[in-house]
Amino acid sequence: MTMPIAVLLLAGAAGVLLLLVIVVIVSRGLNRSSAPAASVRVSPALARVLGRKAGGNAADKKKQASAVAAIVGAIAAVVTGIAVAKKFNDGDITPEISEISAGALHGTMINARNSDPVVLIVPGSGPTDRDGNSPLGLKTDAYKLLAEGLIDRRIASVRIDKHGMFGSAGAGNPNAVTPAVYADDIHAWIDAIKEERGSDCVFLLGHSEGALMVTLAAQGRDDVCGLILVAGMGRTMGDVIREQLKANPANAPILDEALTALSELEAGRHVDTTGMTPALLPLFNAGVQDYLISVLTIDPVEELRIAGKETLIVQGDHDLQVSVADARLLDAAPKTELRIISGMNHVLKDAPEDRAGNLATYADPDLPLADDLVRRIRNFVKDND
Repeated sequence: MTMPIAVLLLAGAAGVLLLLVIVVIVSRGLNRSSAPAASVRVSPALARVLGRKAGGNAADKKKQASAVAAIVGAIAAVVTGIAVAKKFNDGDITPEISEISAGALHGTMINARNSDPVVLIVPGSGPTDRDGNSPLGLKTDAYKLLAEGLIDRRIASVRIDKHGMFGSAGAGNPNAVTPAVYADDIHAWIDAIKEERGSDCVFLLGHSEGALMVTLAAQGRDDVCGLILVAGMGRTMGDVIREQLKANPANAPILDEALTALSELEAGRHVDTTGMTPALLPLFNAGVQDYLISVLTIDPVEELRIAGKETLIVQGDHDLQVSVADARLLDAAPKTELRIISGMNHVLKDAPEDRAGNLATYADPDLPLADDLVRRIRNFVKDND
């Protein structure tokens, strides 16, 4: 039991005890005032002259009225004390960090009050874990820092490991997924969070590829409070990957090979990776091709229109992977508001514009989040809660 809750219970118990003492004292006083030794019988006519009624005197009635007032005052004092204690308790709860599951899916919940709004944080592409890190060299703690920033502003959160990965390894093969599978997983998370906290609805926050997944998952769900799309694509994933490949000068020797493979997958055809340049295998390996075929041609703007939810679009202007132009395309959908954060890159940190300096932030978990990110999310959540 936390100290504030103990204070609340103690105050309530003290108030009830005080009320009982007052009732006992008043009752004894009334008993004394109505004892036979002090009573005098008078006729109704004489009672009228003396200002009495046949059943008692004016002093008795005054004492009775005082007793009622004392009891009412005691009740009011108890109610006021509990309200004050409750207010104290509401602002002084230590957040609880706990493991939460939705079937074979696992994540981390940070929660202080079940009455607070809650945000489900869905990771970006690849083997990215619930904290925003990856065995491929990504060490940012971005989602962990985001959850900590939100709870400081009275917003609970659940951040998750994706289907078949890390804590959710038991959910199945991480490569045997489609956007529909991810949407089903998000639905399972919404249901689990509602059951755990008694929430009416859940805000869905998707980062990078996760922005598209939460958009798909929100369609047809009345229990989605709103969408928060952070560094989300405004074009098809195929177009975004094509731009990323072209933007990196190091890809020049393998660019034609990469673009040819991408076009084949966009057309729904698998690519033979025998003899493929090793540097391209993480992107085009046979195990992920079914997923790529299912997702490369989805139009995020059209899906956002179908979702029809109040949506916050957050984009950094130093993002090397997704551009401000993408955010503006998403903003063309209804019920959206766009917030551009100066200096923020794709992993939600303040970063320089130059490529080397920007990428260095991808391996530094000690860097804080970009200054304005949490405030923008907080404002949107409070406005739509």
